[in-house]
Amino acid sequence: MSGQAEATGTLATALAHASRLLAAAPAKAAEQAREILRVMPGQPDATYLLGAALAAMGDTRGAIAAFRRAVHAAPRHPQAWRALGDALSLTGDAAGADAAYARHIQASVNDPELLRAAAAMCDGKLAIAERRLREFLIENPTDVAAIRMLAETGARLARYEDAERLLARCLDLAPGFDMARQNYATVLFRQNKAEEAIAQLDVLLKSDPRSPGARSLKAAALVQIGEYAQAIAIYERLLKEYPDQPKAWMSYGHALKTVGRSDEGIAAYRKAIAILPSLGESYWSLANLKTFRFTDADVAAMRAQLAHADLDDDDRMHFHFALGKAQEDSGAYEEAFAEYEKGNAARKSLVPYEANDIASQVRRAKGLFTPEFLRARQGAGDPAPDPIFIVGLPRAGSTLLEQILSSHSQVEGTMELPNIVAISRRLGGRTKRNEDTAYPEALAELDADGARALGAEYLERTRVQRKLGRPFFIDKLPNNWLHAGLIHLILPNAKIVDARRHPLACCFSNFKQHFARGQRFTYSLADIGRYYADYVEFMAHVDAVLPGRVHRVFYEDMVADPETEVRRLLAHCGLVFEEACLRFYENERAVRTASSEQVRQPIFREGLDQWRHFEPWLGLLKEALGPVLAAYPAVPEFPAACPSG
Repeated sequence: MSGQAEATGTLATALAHASRLLAAAPAKAAEQAREILRVMPGQPDATYLLGAALAAMGDTRGAIAAFRRAVHAAPRHPQAWRALGDALSLTGDAAGADAAYARHIQASVNDPELLRAAAAMCDGKLAIAERRLREFLIENPTDVAAIRMLAETGARLARYEDAERLLARCLDLAPGFDMARQNYATVLFRQNKAEEAIAQLDVLLKSDPRSPGARSLKAAALVQIGEYAQAIAIYERLLKEYPDQPKAWMSYGHALKTVGRSDEGIAAYRKAIAILPSLGESYWSLANLKTFRFTDADVAAMRAQLAHADLDDDDRMHFHFALGKAQEDSGAYEEAFAEYEKGNAARKSLVPYEANDIASQVRRAKGLFTPEFLRARQGAGDPAPDPIFIVGLPRAGSTLLEQILSSHSQVEGTMELPNIVAISRRLGGRTKRNEDTAYPEALAELDADGARALGAEYLERTRVQRKLGRPFFIDKLPNNWLHAGLIHLILPNAKIVDARRHPLACCFSNFKQHFARGQRFTYSLADIGRYYADYVEFMAHVDAVLPGRVHRVFYEDMVADPETEVRRLLAHCGLVFEEACLRFYENERAVRTASSEQVRQPIFREGLDQWRHFEPWLGLLKEALGPVLAAYPAVPEFPAACPSG
């Protein structure tokens, strides 16, 4: 045997030995990898194995550094790119993980056409990648690598239904394709199909029970369906093995807060800050507890982070929102407003919003939902009376109403469920935000069987949220006000409750609240004012065409006379009065919204007029609200509806 062949054989033997040690003895595997690297500095496979051993030992930062060295030395090392993506995903670096996974795909394929498509994906040229992949699949319809790549382009373009179908096909052809299954679980999760995602993750975890990525995603999916105890247990095991993950500590804190373990949640957020002081979201998570108060040291630390020119834009935005809360609590209202304004401006630049879209939807819905249209469809839909929808704007008291109702022995509180919005999007056929939608006009084509099927689908999809076996449950997604007509058509016996609060109090409370997703109208005072006015206009139309269908609760009335308002609310829902509904703050159920700490206390009046401290700076909001503000709690006259079509 030549010297070169002998060296190659020795290297292969040493790498195989390190690889065998990896699962059972990662520390010894790391030692073996380092010994190889001492003799052969920079050897890519040994560097990759060192990273894998460090990852198994919980040293994610060290693992990331090793994986980066491996891919620098060997840019077409697929295992190293995939491992780098997994490690970055664990730290919460979604963009970095996506880039690494794209390079993994590129390194995994050999066909020149797929290489060109993969290069386009890495460069962010998704339309080009999609075209090349579709052309390739016409000639090679069962190429699972190409199918997975096409699904990845769909997922990046937020066309999740397309990605889901492609990945299901991929797994039919290649059930052992674990990366495709991981992608499939992620796509299902992003569509709020948590049960289906968990089923796929359980398949992955059978073959790799310690996979941090699969376990982390499963915990998030369990939270999505309200299985907090299981999710918390997974986070605790993960953090024991990988204690230096700030975003995992933050997710753990969110789960703890939701189930009422506030002190432990605060400790988890503090742990995230200790690991990564620049993580603004951890500070905002503390501020978002509402009852939490920052110390002078906290404020100084936040200001110090904002002074860093290289601070990430997302972190900067979160720091501004958190500092706004700190300044408001200290009575520095002008400074607080300035911080809220900076945070909102930063967020608005990232999530564009067009106020005319909502106004157009309201105008079209008013034109469609005429008395004649509704009479012609009377009796359609699923007759089940189970759901109680609480609609309106965020920060209008909907969580309080949910807490009151869920304190009744016949009612279960769930969370803000996405199912009605998902049905509306499917009916509209829109895959991109800037595309035209056929909703709500598509409802004109819905016959009685179709309406009944959609109602039954909603009930089936939400069943996973119902843990207590009670006859009624609450869906409190505020944005469902725009879908009151859809709800009436597919669930004619469901109850609808409109939570309404003084426009300046409600709108400003939204302005100072950073929402993780879904409330794009809240990052401008003018946009919030227009949204509130559109909401009042549409609900006035619903009152006119469906008298008595919606029960309205004014937050100020609930604060002034809780018992009277609670009795009225229960009567509308067909429920007998129970004293427990007045002691809602004793209810220990999980609460996911920003009001989670507030609704665990008796009703207090202090929040009614907090907006007045900021009135000097609310001119744009008042202007946008127009006559809706002057008329409150009454409703001004709105233009009559024009028949749709």
